[in-house]
Amino acid sequence: MTRYSRITGTGSHLPPRRVTNADLTAQLAASGVETSDEWIVERTGIRARHFVDPGMFASDLGAAAAHHALEAAGRQPQDIDLIIVATSTPDMVFPSTACILQNKLGIAGCPAFDVQAVCSGFVYALTVADSMIRTGAATRALVIGAEIFSRLLDFKDRTTCVLFGDGAGAVVLEASDEPGILATDLHADGRHVGILCVPGHVSGGAAMGDPLLKMDGQAVFKLAVGVLEEAARAALAKAGRTEADIDWLIPHQANIRIMQGTAKRLKLPLDKVVVTVDQHGNTSAASIPLALDSAVRSGRVRKGDTLMLEGVGGGFTWGAVLLDL
Repeated sequence: MTRYSRITGTGSHLPPRRVTNADLTAQLAASGVETSDEWIVERTGIRARHFVDPGMFASDLGAAAAHHALEAAGRQPQDIDLIIVATSTPDMVFPSTACILQNKLGIAGCPAFDVQAVCSGFVYALTVADSMIRTGAATRALVIGAEIFSRLLDFKDRTTCVLFGDGAGAVVLEASDEPGILATDLHADGRHVGILCVPGHVSGGAAMGDPLLKMDGQAVFKLAVGVLEEAARAALAKAGRTEADIDWLIPHQANIRIMQGTAKRLKLPLDKVVVTVDQHGNTSAASIPLALDSAVRSGRVRKGDTLMLEGVGGGFTWGAVLLDL
């Protein structure tokens, strides 16, 4: 009998501090940086985002999202035998945020590790978990995207600091006799490391290089739309499906223009695209599971729907997952 994996529960968590464009504009003006709600919305589609307070870590956001996903799946932490956390903002250099989160869930023994593919991280992590379940290495996995990008932002650079937010999303992925994840497609191209990066590291107890986010927005946009279409079509081809079979496109919530461009290339109407970037900003690896959970809990996305998840991020990494919920 063929072994598959299916999503049985979704969850998410946003830190309570909501920062609107007006709030951010006032903060930036105090530092001599000019922007406006209109400027941000026109270029990105973002109206608000959430920022953590001091003392909050990615594992805290991830653990809260995980509890919601477990509750939705009707499972307890002790039922989990694999934890994968996608993050670019770990609690520590090491150990992994997954191990810290495992401890916060009150469980021990199962494998727990991080995946670092920036904004494609959740797609990468879901693909790894699917592979481990299919081969029998795991039966019930927590796959989590958790990010605190507010701590990487240069608030003197209005082209980047207005884009990002903090949050976490999670799914419970379980072994099943019925297909859930239908096909995945992952890629990376290290020739483009410089267009989206945080070029710093820790040495001798100090931050070396530049520990703040740098991005060539135009270069990212040009690459993103094309590779997202290719990955989506590759996943469809592997599954023997077509664009007409997609009920919902749930893309990485980076920029409304990228999302619209991808939908157009896949010949999908915009009302089939789940959009949360307006309220969450770009939460990197957390954005896809956050959007998925939002759509499930609002009743838009239902059991039996066919979903296309896709992400693109620094590395340059990209990928897609086609699944039946």
